[in-house]
Amino acid sequence: QVQLVESGGGLVQAGGSLRLSCAASGRSSAELQQRGWFRQPPGKEREFVAAISWRGGSTYYSSSVKGRFTISRDVAKNTMYLQMNNLKPEDTAVYYCAVKGGSSWSVNYGSVTRYDYWGQGTQVTVSS
Repeated sequence: QVQLVESGGGLVQAGGSLRLSCAASGRSSAELQQRGWFRQPPGKEREFVAAISWRGGSTYYSSSVKGRFTISRDVAKNTMYLQMNNLKPEDTAVYYCAVKGGSSWSVNYGSVTRYDYWGQGTQVTVSS
């Protein structure tokens, strides 16, 4: 079983920055190749934010965060990060890290149904 522990959320003013972390345990880094971040704004469905290929480090972003957010990884620590800069009020949401079981990569990396394990979620609130 894979456990994901998130940290780093909080309250920040518009234009500020936050860094989220997601530490995985229960499986080795090599067994969990596809990882990502999703968010769920108040009253809305969960949406894709960013994804990363654990082996090669390739990254993918939603159009709403590209250029402001950066997804990265520390393979040795089995930990994924989301650096969020120039935050906007519309970024307010509960942020979830997600991991796809297995060592293969799915081209549908933006779909919530492609991920098998989820973190507990961390609140990010951006004030105007």
